[in-house]
Amino acid sequence: MKVRIVLDVACAWSFLGFTHYLRAAERFRAEGGVVETEFLPFQVAPDASADGEPLREVHRRVFGPSAEERTAEFAAIAARSGLDVRFDRVVFANTRPAHDLIARATAQGAGERAVALLFDAYFTEGRNVADPAVLRDVAARSGVDAAADMVADFRATAELGVRSVPLFLFEDGTTISGAQSPDAFLTAFRGVLVGR
Repeated sequence: MKVRIVLDVACAWSFLGFTHYLRAAERFRAEGGVVETEFLPFQVAPDASADGEPLREVHRRVFGPSAEERTAEFAAIAARSGLDVRFDRVVFANTRPAHDLIARATAQGAGERAVALLFDAYFTEGRNVADPAVLRDVAARSGVDAAADMVADFRATAELGVRSVPLFLFEDGTTISGAQSPDAFLTAFRGVLVGR
């Protein structure tokens, strides 16, 4: 089955949702299921600088006095899923170069691995995902030919009218929005299989 995922590397809920999706996909594959994952790009901040800035500063501007509470709350939610989200390290930067890498990785059969590594680089390691050196490292670690000429195509996302992420589009028309549980994704995988 084919699943299209709309996400952004700079979106914490995309990180959590993708992690839950991936865990469910691994369980489904272990049961003999076949899942092909495609990625559609989305940028939560298309005007962000490639140089980046500390995410904490961005959060303070956007959320004001509640910034620390919001980030601590999400970090606790993520920790319950085994994720180490380090908002104190995150470099908020333009994610278009990361989406270009995701497009190349997906074309080469390594999209899931590249996305997982990009999320780790961004949210745990505090690396700038607009930095060519970081992208070359992620490409090498995911087995992707970084020199392949491919750029992310934002047209399909725009045509779908997507306004928030993450969004998971299953081939049977099932849609999951947000960071649902691994069980919710597994139920969707099995539902598509039964409906065939």
